[in-house]
Amino acid sequence: MVDKIKLKSSTKKFEKAAADKEGKTYILRLYVAGTTSRSNKAITNLKRICEEHLADRYDLEVINIYRKPALLEGEQVIATPTLIKKLPLPMRKFIGDLANTEKILLGLDLLKKDWK
Repeated sequence: MVDKIKLKSSTKKFEKAAADKEGKTYILRLYVAGTTSRSNKAITNLKRICEEHLADRYDLEVINIYRKPALLEGEQVIATPTLIKKLPLPMRKFIGDLANTEKILLGLDLLKKDWK
């Protein structure tokens, strides 16, 4: 019963973000494998990035693939940690501990690359 309630809540959050005409709400999913040091580093790095650059404009779900393997279905996660930016489009995937802040900001379209 709890899983159904959470799923409905997640679906409503996604639909609300998709309807956001200005694309200001980011829907992010971080897939980790247990509580390894690499997983913990990815969580810490991503939370820092979100708080510094997306304050009040993101919905982050951290998914431990050992506890909820069914949530991997359809996501094509081949390694962990993997961050998936669902919204705003285009969808993007990042693999690793998310330590390269510039790369993550570029991928999230929060930083523009100066191509000189």
